[in-house]
Amino acid sequence: MKAMMLWGLNEPLKLTDWDWGMDLKDEEVEIDLKASALNHRDIWIQRGLYAGIVFPTILGSDGAGILNDKEVIINPSLFWGDSQRVQSSAFQVLGMPIHGTMAEKIRIRKEYVHPKPAHLNFEEAAALPLAGLTAYRALFKRGQVNTNDKVLINGVGGGVATLAFQFAVTSGCETWVTSSKDWKLEEAINMGAKGSSNYTDRSWSKDLKKASGGFDLIIDSAGGDSFKDLADLANPGGRIVIYGGTTGKIQNLSPQKIFWKQLSILGSTMGSPNDFTEMLHFVNQHKFRPRVDEVFPLDKANEALETLASGKQFGKIVLSNQT
Repeated sequence: MKAMMLWGLNEPLKLTDWDWGMDLKDEEVEIDLKASALNHRDIWIQRGLYAGIVFPTILGSDGAGILNDKEVIINPSLFWGDSQRVQSSAFQVLGMPIHGTMAEKIRIRKEYVHPKPAHLNFEEAAALPLAGLTAYRALFKRGQVNTNDKVLINGVGGGVATLAFQFAVTSGCETWVTSSKDWKLEEAINMGAKGSSNYTDRSWSKDLKKASGGFDLIIDSAGGDSFKDLADLANPGGRIVIYGGTTGKIQNLSPQKIFWKQLSILGSTMGSPNDFTEMLHFVNQHKFRPRVDEVFPLDKANEALETLASGKQFGKIVLSNQT
């Protein structure tokens, strides 16, 4: 089969003829992949900013394809464990060290294979797994969102943030967004956002608090210096869910704001098998479609990664896997 493989740090992916070199294990199935999707995790691995990197490796955590003439989608959250509260010490994400989805085929344990939502094409389905699962758990399980909540999605345009935004709007919540790009804010308004703020503006948080009145639930992936502003934006008794740390350590966050407003600050990572099943049910029930920004052929995966790294996308970057 053809696969886009990473052979070393800071190297471009190379289109490679890959042979598994062994028979299928009893618990495994082999899927003909029709589409896969990119995540920032792939970039971090390529740049050496991830633990336990092995070479060569097929990157890619998201995939949809055909198994025994049936359309399927893959759960990339591997070895979660028995607890719904937290992942086990054996937890892994598909796409290193276990070979991922940037290939014509994948071998995966059958427990991670689910029927593809019938209303989605393969590209839309491939856009869903990692980002959708992360967004679903952050919003519904950790954030305990309900339709009366006023929700803020920080950094809309990225894969997880965009799906969290879409999920919140689909659920009927009054949903606001932030971004560093005005065009992304305009796009979010067109997709149902109630209001927005550009966080590069000096007074963005004060202006947003005045316009919105504050938020019951805030979803964030950045952390860093601006996290303290989220505590200001949160209503008394509010929840802030954080699933990433792209801007580094949280600085200058006053504990008085946390305890006096009785805020809950909640961490969230990926999701359990139950979360994935519930997320698919939500997608099927609402005929939900994830936002796909652009589709590249498999052999253009390096160009796709450059597009993702540039931050110019709104939604998911997807690969068409059949070369």
